[in-house]
Formats: sequence, structure tokens, C-alpha cells
Amino acid sequence: MDNDDGDGDDGVAAWARDLGLPGIADVHTHFLPPRMLRRVWEHFEAAGPLIGRPWPITYKWPEEQRVEHLRHMGVRMFSALAYAHIPDMAASLNDWTLDFAERTPGCLPSMTFFPEPGNLDYVTSALDRGARIAKLHLQVGGFDPADPLLDGVWGRLSEVGLPVVVHAGSGPVKAAFTGPGPFERVLQRHPRLVAVIAHMGAPEYAGFLAIAERYPQVRLDTTMVATDFFAKIAPLPDALLPAIKSLGLNGQILLGTDFPNIPYSYSHQLISLDRLNLGEDWLRAVCWSNAMALFRESDESWR
Repeated sequence: MDNDDGDGDDGVAAWARDLGLPGIADVHTHFLPPRMLRRVWEHFEAAGPLIGRPWPITYKWPEEQRVEHLRHMGVRMFSALAYAHIPDMAASLNDWTLDFAERTPGCLPSMTFFPEPGNLDYVTSALDRGARIAKLHLQVGGFDPADPLLDGVWGRLSEVGLPVVVHAGSGPVKAAFTGPGPFERVLQRHPRLVAVIAHMGAPEYAGFLAIAERYPQVRLDTTMVATDFFAKIAPLPDALLPAIKSLGLNGQILLGTDFPNIPYSYSHQLISLDRLNLGEDWLRAVCWSNAMALFRESDESWR
């Protein structure tokens, strides 16, 4: 894995083995119903003027090919993160993502929710079906995470310790309820909530790192962080690297990639993390053992 083009993906599994890992655990990947996925791809590919640069999808492949590519790279654990952005959408998305996980070894059973009446009922149903991770997108949804309609769900997820990947940062485009403040209000009410802040909270890295230091249950994922693409949109300040290293070694930073919705190769994300020079112990923690600890798994069960 010594180059950043698509051929570099062929070296990902060997890169993980050289670190002494049985594979890679990626908590931020997307598998969606085909019609929705096409719309997501269309949105990204049309978003160039909005974000200031083109966003072509590297892995615009059929579902089976995308799953097989993850396996080829040694990605043993991954997710099927869907997110509802309007009412009356989350329950059907949960049916699809949970069905996907049932037929796809290695996929964490994934769910979503929305501030709407009855959300605790379909969240409880998803938990009963074995959901292990959730996704919420404050930028796309445009809602306040502290909306009273979400309070019951936050409370339930806090009780069971289910991780929720939350796009709470303002990258690539600021929205009404992005940034550290709105989501910290949720944590003030539910300090045991296991939130995983997507994209490390970009571009408000410092604010979200500080939140993780205040709330030890909070994690951050590395999705797009330190890549050449994100450096033009949300550069990572070097001054934050000591905190990122400390939190990673403390179990609070997890690998995320946004596969397949990325404008570069999967290997480029790993190369970008490697060149932060935070050490092999940090890479082992971020790319594998922190996820194993979070989901209470043993290495052997994922070999």
C-alpha cells in the first residue's frame, strides 16, 4: 500500500497484517437501498459548486462487488449506516439495513431515527432485532439533536450503550444545528450516551475533541480526516495531534472511511492516517482494537 491510487487497495490487507492485526474494523461505511444510494451519489457528484470542488464516487459499483472489495482489503467489521432526513422514513430504512446485516457477514446491524412521534417504538423494534450501531445526520436532517421528540430515544440508547454515529460537525457545509454546542446539550442531559462524532467533528475539530475529553463515553471517527481531499475543505491543525494521539490510545478514536461514497481510494484514508506519524500503537488501536472494545468483541471472533 505504497500509493494513493486504486491499486493501493490491493495492499491494504498486508498493511494490516504488518501491524499485527487480524483485519480492519471500519465503523463508518454506507450500504443503502439501491434507489436511495443512487440519489446520494447524484447529490455528491452534483455538490461541487456547494463545497468548492468535485466529489466523484470512486466505488460506484454493485452491492456485491462493494462487499467483496471490503473483504478483499481485510475489512472484517463494517456498518450499513443509513440516515433519515424526513419523517416516516427511518423505520423502513431500519428494515433494509437490518436485513442487509442478516445476509452480510461482518456487517454491524445498523439503524437510524428521526425526531418524530413513535420513534421510540421503531428504535425498540430495531434493538430487539439486534441493532448494534445507529446513525444520525444533523447536517442533512437539519434538526436540533436536543429536540424533545428525541429525548426518549437518547435515554434508551444511553441505557443499552448502543453507539450512535452522529454527523454533528459543520463540514462540508454549515447547517442550523451543526457544531459542538447543539450536540453537547444532548450530552448534558444524557452523559452516558455513546456518541461517535463523524469526521472527528470537522471543521470544528478542537471543539469536539474537547467534548470527548469531557465525556469519556464519546468517541470520534476518522472519516475523511487528514485526506488530501479534506485538507482543502477542513484541514486538520497540527496542534491537535497530541490530543488525537491521546484519545486514540484511550479508545476514543475509531476508523471511519465513508466507503463507498468517497472521491479517492480506500487505501488513501489509511495512508493519510499513517502519515500523521502517531505511531503503530495508535494505528492498531484506531483501525481495530478500539472497535473491538466498543462492541465487546474478541479478536478471534472476527478472524
